[in-house]
Amino acid sequence: MNAHQVEGCVFLCFFVWLMSLFITSLNSGSNGNCYYVGNSNEAVLVDAGISCKEIEIRMKRLGLEIGKVKAIFISHEHSDHIKGVELFSKKHQVPVYVTDATRRNGRIKLEKHLSFGFTATVPVCIGSLSITAFSKFHDAADPYSFMISHNGVNVGVFTDIGTPCANLIHHFKQCHAAFLESNYDEEMLAKGGYPYYLKKRITGGQGHLSNSQALSIFREHKPSHMTHLLLSHLSSNNNRPEIVEALFSKHANGVRTIVASRHQETEIFQITSEPHLQTAIQRALKPAQLQLAF
Repeated sequence: MNAHQVEGCVFLCFFVWLMSLFITSLNSGSNGNCYYVGNSNEAVLVDAGISCKEIEIRMKRLGLEIGKVKAIFISHEHSDHIKGVELFSKKHQVPVYVTDATRRNGRIKLEKHLSFGFTATVPVCIGSLSITAFSKFHDAADPYSFMISHNGVNVGVFTDIGTPCANLIHHFKQCHAAFLESNYDEEMLAKGGYPYYLKKRITGGQGHLSNSQALSIFREHKPSHMTHLLLSHLSSNNNRPEIVEALFSKHANGVRTIVASRHQETEIFQITSEPHLQTAIQRALKPAQLQLAF
């Protein structure tokens, strides 16, 4: 490539970078959930169910700046989604978007100037990010899922879902990437040691999605533009990462499937509306030239 071609590729690479969303799961499971979605200027966390210290440590390991986090959105009041929110919000002066019912039932204490509400289907703008909440079936006071959008790129955070309802399917069909719950293997749960009432709670339409339910959503409603699927909120007792990985890899059809860990952060994934252009640029440029673009 001559100098003009390299310059053009670097410009395109930088343009794609500006248009992209960057995502990672900082932790995913019943021991704590925290998901990062952001662009080049600002980011949001969906839930903060690990400690403030762990959020800081994991973001630092990934090279993510705390200062870019402009808001936290809380899905519901269960402890594995709110454990670190009070301290993180206070320490870093980050606004928290949470409904009154969730705040009351979770006994979440926030500084008044950092506490905000949201309304289902009404987008909240955080810089150039647009966050849309929609209701879901879960045994909580007022539970929501979220879709984060930026320049035509959509990322969904869909966990703690008892039933794959029309709301979920509608938003899943729009996503370029999604965190999708794949909580339990049906056979493992049925044969496991959980008491009957807990098995009913998990499977009763207000609990969690099974591997087979999540796979059905993926196979039947995956949009052609989806590039990444992060399988999330796996049960430690009734599921195994290798089971989920094997199940979804068979049906990936070009989508990168990742099992989000309950012990550590994932890598950062760049989500773009132009994945083919991005791939072509990366193949054309040498590593040193790519570094110039970023």
